[in-house]
Amino acid sequence: MRRQTTDIALIMSLIVTSASNAQTVATLKGHQHTITALAWSADGKTIASGSKDETVILWDAAKQTSRATLGGHKDMVITVRFSHDSKTIASVSHDSVILLWNADSGKKIGELKGHTGDVRGLAFHPKGTLLASGGVDKSVRLWDWHANKLLDTYTQHSADVNCCAYSPDGQWLASGAWDRNVEVWNVLTKKHHATLKAHTEFVRDLVFSPDSKFLYSSGKDGPIRVWDIEGKKLHKTLEAHHGLVRALAMSKDGKWLASAGREGTLNLWNVEMGKIAASMQEGTLGFQVVAFSPDGSRLATGGIDRNVTIWDVSQILATHKTK
Repeated sequence: MRRQTTDIALIMSLIVTSASNAQTVATLKGHQHTITALAWSADGKTIASGSKDETVILWDAAKQTSRATLGGHKDMVITVRFSHDSKTIASVSHDSVILLWNADSGKKIGELKGHTGDVRGLAFHPKGTLLASGGVDKSVRLWDWHANKLLDTYTQHSADVNCCAYSPDGQWLASGAWDRNVEVWNVLTKKHHATLKAHTEFVRDLVFSPDSKFLYSSGKDGPIRVWDIEGKKLHKTLEAHHGLVRALAMSKDGKWLASAGREGTLNLWNVEMGKIAASMQEGTLGFQVVAFSPDGSRLATGGIDRNVTIWDVSQILATHKTK
């Protein structure tokens, strides 16, 4: 389904929660179906949300209102990402095409075609014009997104690729797939670095620590694995979720890891201690996707209720503190 930006803007609304639920800053309403993708721009100004309604909505993070609705996909939006300078957005769907958007105007500025099936994973390089994508064709592809050019294709995976992530220092590219493996490449040398094995089910999401030394991976099996990238080995395992952990997010200061489980649990982990500091329940599929604000004070979530909810992290830690 497609809608014009001007039409959808008329029905957007903002509901600020009462003091009795003080950890919630705002609820952003506008999508017509489950929220399936979420990203917060590096400059902190914009939140992008994707949905099963086939659209991406851009939200003004300060005013907490919608700025534009991006319609162009022919199926649910799986992943949405901002470039490092917050000026460009990439989104993917079951339609196998990567769409590029101007983050300010909301206008489509390009398409990247090359995958032979659904595209699921996306990651912008933190410094240059590289974009990595992974899909059901079992490949990880590297693009110069500014030139709309395919640069390379990696084929180490033996099954559908679900996620991609660049390390903050730009040295490492990681991907996770249905083959239960995490593959890592050295971006500088363009050589394969490691195959990380420990998951007993498919890998769903990845996030690097701010110092780029550790990689966190989640999947259908529940435990979150923490990998020593240089050492090519498992560093520790974080156990709490039961079943699929759909999404991970790390605060920029590295203090907090957010994990969203299919069972409806959102956990905030104290990274240094490796323990859960706070936990919230919203019911099955209540938390599908998560994203921290750049300063780490806010956490955006999305799920089956069709809304993007913005939470005050300090209030979550105060009101949902684990014993």
